[in-house]
This record gives sequence, C-alpha cells and structure tokens, in this order.
Amino acid sequence: MDHRRAGSGLAADFDDRVASCRACPRLVAHREAVAAAPPRRHRGESYWARPVPSFGVPDPRLLVVGLAPAAHGANRTGRMFTGDRSGEWLYEAMHRFGFSSAPHSPDPGDGLRLLDARITAAAHCAPPKNRPLAAELTACRPFLAEELRPGSRLRVVVALGGVAFTSVLRAWRAAGRPLASPAPRFGHLAETDLIGGIRLIASYHPSQQNTFTGRLTREMFHRVFARARREADRNDPD
Repeated sequence: MDHRRAGSGLAADFDDRVASCRACPRLVAHREAVAAAPPRRHRGESYWARPVPSFGVPDPRLLVVGLAPAAHGANRTGRMFTGDRSGEWLYEAMHRFGFSSAPHSPDPGDGLRLLDARITAAAHCAPPKNRPLAAELTACRPFLAEELRPGSRLRVVVALGGVAFTSVLRAWRAAGRPLASPAPRFGHLAETDLIGGIRLIASYHPSQQNTFTGRLTREMFHRVFARARREADRNDPD
C-alpha cells in the first residue's frame, strides 16, 4: 500500500474509489497540469496528482472537513493538508488538543498519526483557484455522505470554511437525514446538532487569505478544537 494512504479508509475499497475517480474533467485536467509544470520550489518532485483520500482512523470521534486539496500541498503529497501553510495551522491545533501525534506535517513519510480523528474534504481534487464548481461538489458529495455515518463513534464534525459547512449539511440531507429548521448558518464557532448525537462546529478556513489578514488568529482556531475536544470526549465509552 502506498505510504500516503496508509492508515486511512472507511470501507475496504473507500480510498481506492476516491483515488481512482475521474468524474470531473476540469479537475482531472487541472490536477495533472499542475503536476506537469510545478513551480521551481517543487521541481523534480513526484506529484500525487489524483483525488486525495481522507486521512486518519476509519472510525473517528472527530471528522475535520476542508474545502479541497491545495495544488502544491495535498495534490503533491497525496495526504490531506500536508505540505502547505494551512496544514501547519491545522496539525498544530490538532496536536495541541490531542488529535494528532505531532504538530507538523511536512510530508507523508513524517510518521504523523491522527488520534481518534480523520480529515476529509468537500472536494477530493485540487480545483483551479481553489474554487470547485457546484457540480464538482455535488459529484464528490457521496464520499462525504459515507463518512457521516450515523451509528458510528463520530461525535463532532469541524467544517473549515463556508463551503465545507454547506457541503456537510447537503451531504447530510442527501442521505435522507433531517436537519433543524431553519437551516444552520455559517459563522466562526457556530454550532448545531446533527441527528445521532453529532455536533457540527464551523470555523474559518486556515487559508493564508484568512491567517495573513488576521481574520483568523491562532487563539480563534484553538477555541474551535478546544470545543471539538470537549465534544469528542462526551459520553466516551472508553
């Protein structure tokens, strides 16, 4: 098994179905074009250049949902939030609150493990300008719906950004599960309960656009994972 995918997987064939998907021609063309002409800092490196599978334990208490792989981050390394600035923020916060074995994720061979946690995305392919189209999000939605399994150990979902937040809600509805009315609205640290005792927590995405401008600070981001820790430990049977 490729080391970039080791330790992940929901059903026996889940990662293989994700990694072999070619449902969205625009995304297929973009992810492969990026790999064929990388920037100077990554020249000579081998790019994953396929849909990026989820990373972490198969039956987590915490599920983190991002937007999509970064062109020269996870699209290069083959592991969610690995090799880019957003990942530096995410893994540092997850480590601080006991969800990651290390605070840094430079490459898939770094030995980092997620602890009772899993990371996925609304879209599993790197999109142009980091903006997947509505049809592309719809095509990827069944994968997300599979990860939001009622009856599992899942206790808390952290959605990074408005697109991820909306994708979680739509995946929930697509699976025929009810939502509160009116529908929850996105906002940093906004929370709502999903059926089955699952708590959905919204966060601004740790993109450079948000972190460089101060829209998202480390203190704000840490508050999200402090809440996630409390929810993950709620009614812990262990």
